[in-house]
Amino acid sequence: MAQCVQSVQELIPDSFVPCVAALCSDEAERLTRLNHLSFAELLRPFCRLTSEVHMRDPNNQLHIIKNLKIAVSNIVTQAPQPGAIRKLLNDVVSGSQPAEGLVANVITAGDYDLNISATTPWFESYRETFLQSMPASDHEFLNHYLACMLVASSCEAEPVEQFSKLSQEQHRIQHNSDYSYPKWFIPNTLKYYVLLHDLSAGDEQRAESIYEEMKQKYGTQGCYLLKINSRASNRASDEQIPDPWSQYLQKNSIQNQESYEDGPCTVTSNKNSDNSLLSLDGLDNEVKVDGLPNNFRAHPLQLDPSSDLSNSTDGPDHVKSASSLYETKKANTGIIHGACLTLTDHDRIRQFIQEFTFRGLLPHIEKTIRQLNDQLISRKGLSRSLFSATKKWFSGSKVPEKSINELKNTSGLLYPPEAPELQTRKMADLCFLVQHYDLAYSCYHTAKKDFLNDQAMLYAAGALEMAAVSAFLQPGAPRPYPAHYMDTAVQTYRDICKNMILAERCVLLSAEILKSQSKYSEAAALLIRLTSEDSDLRSALLLEQAAHCFINMKSPMVRKYAFHMILAGHRFSKAGQKKHALRCYCQAMQVYKGKGWSLAEDHINFTIGRQSYTLRQLDNAVSAFRHILINESKQSAAQQGAFLREYLYVYKNVSQLSPEGPLPQLPLPHIDSSATRVFFGHDRRPADGEKQAATHVSLDQEYDSESSQQWRELEEQVVAVVNRGVIPPNFHPTQYCLNSYSDNSRFPLAVVEEPVTVEVAFRNPLKVPLLLTDLSLLWKFQPQDFSGKENEEVKEPVTGEPEMIGTEVISEFLINSEESKVARLKLFPHHIGELHILGVVYNLGTIQGSMAVDGIGALPGCHTGKHSLSMSVRGRQDLEIQGPRLNNTKEEKTSIKYGPDRRLDPIITEEMPLLEVFFIHFPTGLLCGEIRKAYVEFVNVSKCPLTELKVVSKRPEFFTFGGNTAVLTPLSPSASENCSAYKTVVTDSTSVCAALLSSASSVDFGIGTGSPPEVAPVPLPDTILMPGASVQLPMWLRGPDEEGVHEINFLFYYESLKKQPKIRILRHTAVVCTSRSLNVRASVCRSNSFEDEEGRGGSMLVFVDVENTNTSEAGVKEFHIVQVSSSSKHWKLQKSVNLSENKDAKLASREKGKFCFKATRCKEKEVAAQSSEKHTFADVTLGNEQIVSSASPCADFFYRSLSSECKKPPAQPCVHTEKQSVGEAVRWIQKCNEVDLSIVILWKAYVVEDSKQLILEGQHHVTLRTIGKEAFSCPQKQEPPEMELLKFFKSENTTVSSRPSVEQLSNLIKTNFHYPESFNHPFHQKSLCLVPVTLLLSNCSKASVDVIVDLRHKTTSPEALEIHGSFTWLGQTQYKLQLKSQEIHSLQLKACFVHTGVYNLGTPRVFAKLSDQFSVFETSQQNSMPALIIINDV
Repeated sequence: MAQCVQSVQELIPDSFVPCVAALCSDEAERLTRLNHLSFAELLRPFCRLTSEVHMRDPNNQLHIIKNLKIAVSNIVTQAPQPGAIRKLLNDVVSGSQPAEGLVANVITAGDYDLNISATTPWFESYRETFLQSMPASDHEFLNHYLACMLVASSCEAEPVEQFSKLSQEQHRIQHNSDYSYPKWFIPNTLKYYVLLHDLSAGDEQRAESIYEEMKQKYGTQGCYLLKINSRASNRASDEQIPDPWSQYLQKNSIQNQESYEDGPCTVTSNKNSDNSLLSLDGLDNEVKVDGLPNNFRAHPLQLDPSSDLSNSTDGPDHVKSASSLYETKKANTGIIHGACLTLTDHDRIRQFIQEFTFRGLLPHIEKTIRQLNDQLISRKGLSRSLFSATKKWFSGSKVPEKSINELKNTSGLLYPPEAPELQTRKMADLCFLVQHYDLAYSCYHTAKKDFLNDQAMLYAAGALEMAAVSAFLQPGAPRPYPAHYMDTAVQTYRDICKNMILAERCVLLSAEILKSQSKYSEAAALLIRLTSEDSDLRSALLLEQAAHCFINMKSPMVRKYAFHMILAGHRFSKAGQKKHALRCYCQAMQVYKGKGWSLAEDHINFTIGRQSYTLRQLDNAVSAFRHILINESKQSAAQQGAFLREYLYVYKNVSQLSPEGPLPQLPLPHIDSSATRVFFGHDRRPADGEKQAATHVSLDQEYDSESSQQWRELEEQVVAVVNRGVIPPNFHPTQYCLNSYSDNSRFPLAVVEEPVTVEVAFRNPLKVPLLLTDLSLLWKFQPQDFSGKENEEVKEPVTGEPEMIGTEVISEFLINSEESKVARLKLFPHHIGELHILGVVYNLGTIQGSMAVDGIGALPGCHTGKHSLSMSVRGRQDLEIQGPRLNNTKEEKTSIKYGPDRRLDPIITEEMPLLEVFFIHFPTGLLCGEIRKAYVEFVNVSKCPLTELKVVSKRPEFFTFGGNTAVLTPLSPSASENCSAYKTVVTDSTSVCAALLSSASSVDFGIGTGSPPEVAPVPLPDTILMPGASVQLPMWLRGPDEEGVHEINFLFYYESLKKQPKIRILRHTAVVCTSRSLNVRASVCRSNSFEDEEGRGGSMLVFVDVENTNTSEAGVKEFHIVQVSSSSKHWKLQKSVNLSENKDAKLASREKGKFCFKATRCKEKEVAAQSSEKHTFADVTLGNEQIVSSASPCADFFYRSLSSECKKPPAQPCVHTEKQSVGEAVRWIQKCNEVDLSIVILWKAYVVEDSKQLILEGQHHVTLRTIGKEAFSCPQKQEPPEMELLKFFKSENTTVSSRPSVEQLSNLIKTNFHYPESFNHPFHQKSLCLVPVTLLLSNCSKASVDVIVDLRHKTTSPEALEIHGSFTWLGQTQYKLQLKSQEIHSLQLKACFVHTGVYNLGTPRVFAKLSDQFSVFETSQQNSMPALIIINDV
């Protein structure tokens, strides 16, 4: 139990005190009424004696009584009704609440730190009122009247006669059978005559004379003159007189509120009572101590006998009673009690009580005890003293007591008033009242045995109860507290007598006694035993005290405490004690909170919410309901729906109380603030037929860090180009979509008249759907006027026409149970300034029936109205985004600091140009190398002109807008007829297959201008796109050489014409799927011919292998190779060597075609005339029309592929030499083998699609760099190297050799023989045949070369001998020559043959080295082709 102000040794004597009746005349009552008090109330603060009192027991032993208190109350002839007592107790408890600033005890038990109120004043008030308002009963005499004060005024005409009348009235009330109430202790009641004298108005001499007359008539011991009202009530006094009455009267203010009205109030009494005498002032209408009024039939409780307060659960009614209590208290605070009394009067009253007790009451009690003792001795025929008798009884053998269950139900047995058993009980009660506990215990014990023998169970239980209390209170504690007596009494009262009031008194007393002995477990069990359905208030109080017992144990039982607190709260709630119920639940919540008891937490929070709402503590109610909804609930869907409806109901009432107040924060649905995304700009337009808008940025795209980095690099590239190769220091990448991955440390920029879309991520944690209606963003805007002034406007968006910011409202947004869903909300800024997006505002509700509807969630902006709201409340949720944690400086690393996240605080800037790009006929599937023509439409949808339009891409080889002249040059007629993307010229089919030459510069096609090839300007007609204007430009596309799916990013860059060039970008990602087409392999070798017309340029043979690798998956029937072109600064294709009569080269699936072309060096004049960037294009047509390879788009893609190939790292390692001369030599030798020749294969593919034949066209590029080395059009797949064994030793030679390769050195000199193919010689005439042979030596390099020709070569291999036979060179066997740069030298040789036959003249060995180099470089040159000669005999 909780701590009490009084100890149990003080509590029990104060609860059982001698009762004295008071019967006043009207005049006497009027005198006391001047002080706003009745006579009994006047005496109440002074009823405790300040000194010890002595009396003698029947054995003439002196007995000392300490702190004796008496109870004086007006006579009321009707017993208080049970309903009235219940009402009184209910009001006493509701009127006692914990103090506002009370500091609670903090109890630490295990993991719990609990704030618990140490005291429970409401329980103490209840207990005090309960014990004092117990109706008098016949089986005990503790609250029967021992004496009666008869009070008359000295102002009356005949005071003595008035005393006689009062005495007769008292006698009639006590002895007339019509009055069963009040109860009197003994027939001969002490009458004490009190004469009241008003000092301020009365005649003191008269009063004294009347008092003298009284003393003569009633004796000095039986009367008293009490002088009061020393000052007039209307006179103002500077002296502040204390008011000792208020603490007593406040308890009774509730039940007396009717009787404080002015004017008399008639007491309703029994029919036979004398109404004239009982028509007293309303202040008399009290029962004993607490002044319980008798006119309870006027009380609301009495109107409906069936309504029992304990079962009432109607909250608002009790709220009214609590509020009426407050009003009554407020009204009573203005009344001054004892206004006519001075401190001297207080002392007089105190003296009067002393005199009455000493001279009247105690002698009367002492005399009565003696009489009763004598009667008992004489009747029982025992020894003289009851003490000796009890000793005898106790020393003898004890008769075993019968158990309760064995006894008959004889609770209805009544003893006559003069029965000796009752006399014993009377004597015991009298001894108990005067604190003579030894004697009381003996008498109770005797009476108990007698009653049990008679099976008078009610009497026996009463005796057991008081015997136990007397035993506990005996001084010196001669015997332990007999708790079993109390248990038996409680059981008897409850089960046999069915008297819960007496059982409750037993429990209250016994629990206090057990608590004082620290027997908390037994006390708790006893308290819980008496909880029942008949009284919720009693059960609540006892359960609460039991909970306190559990927490006050040596090892506190925290969970038991919390559980019983919940039970108490529930019973308090049923009893209408909402505040106490709320307090109990809040106390218990401390134990259950955060421990994983989610269902218990939900129940407690729900109840706290309900109780708080009933008590109009709306903030607490909202907070409690909020907790239920925001935690991860394990409740069923139906229960969650109930919680939500209750919450909405409470919220609705809260919002109705303050409709103008700020919008409340709603707990549902959950918002993941960090997942909020903000998008600046218009939504992408949907595709319109063949017209497809640029993908740009949208909220539908998932964030990809790799892609984001690519876009950033593209933007940096184009910005660097615009700013002459340098990225400005204040450059920041454009961010159209802000999310948790983007850099949000700066204020983002938004443009006037362009929408700002905020994507909010909602999550419904409940199992019931949530319906949000009228969902929109909440914002604050600070407009920036042109005058420079700033004013702030904070508002909730309205449906009208907003001037500054337009707000989109989503009429319905359904989130199904446990669903995560995003809402996209738009704002339309119409003015420049600073915008702050604060949160979202919406109506929260559920669907009627709370059935989850799949797929009906309203799309943003839809006003479907399909769902009927059961109830909704308007509220808001703020979007508060925590920035990234800072981790740069030492201070930031050691502390937890977060940077700003400003994605919701855009700055609205002035109008800017806005570009929209549309792609027309843009393909999604291409063959590798296929050329396709599409169109791009550029539209300026803003009110500002735009300029500096550029496009940047990582894959410039994929697209082109044509050369500088392409837009103006119309396509050739034949090309337009065939829908060809190329510029074509019709050729004469009879002409020789010679190459058609043309030239072009890479500058014409945007390559080599100094800017990277990735950045290309878009050729707008006037470089400016005016507002509202649109331009359509052709765009050629070439399928990438690798098959598969390709994502190609385009970034369009443009600027405004205003002073501050504000850049803007537009993104587009094209997805193209390519399938295999042709695979081209090419190689080049030197030609051995030395034709005069070629001069010193030399010639080469180009071998081209074309394979159709297409497997017909794209419906490709066959490929036609229509043209082979070359492009080089130094070489050109001259003619086709092996062209068959069928000029069309057709390749079906998996077929391979071989081509051989002769290439010659460009003439020096041509080379000199051309700038270094000029390429010579030579077209060898294999069909009827020539494709002009130097025009768009053929040359565009060639140049783009060339630039992309140049970017690839070289395969060979760089050669570093220490000696300069060696390095130059290497370069000369390498240059000799280099060929800068690119081959372009142009083709057509015939595709059957939907039974229609389409002609596709395309081109492949092969760049030949080195003689003898194969080149490929497609990147070759490199096979992974085979696993090698680990080497654990250092390689000996780690330096890169500066020596050129043998292959390079063997190509310095080209050799050729000039001789007759057949030679006729008459061997019969001349045995030796001499044939003149000219050996041509050509220096291929640009340096002087020393050459050694050795003719002593003998063919050693037998195969060669068999085939060719043997011959001999005549003359000089070795020649040493020096050939200058590209010089041709001829040696005249003679060969000698002895037989006819076929001979190979190519036997001389040629060695060459650079003139100024070491001999180590002297290398055997490549053998030329076999030079066969036929020797015939004539």
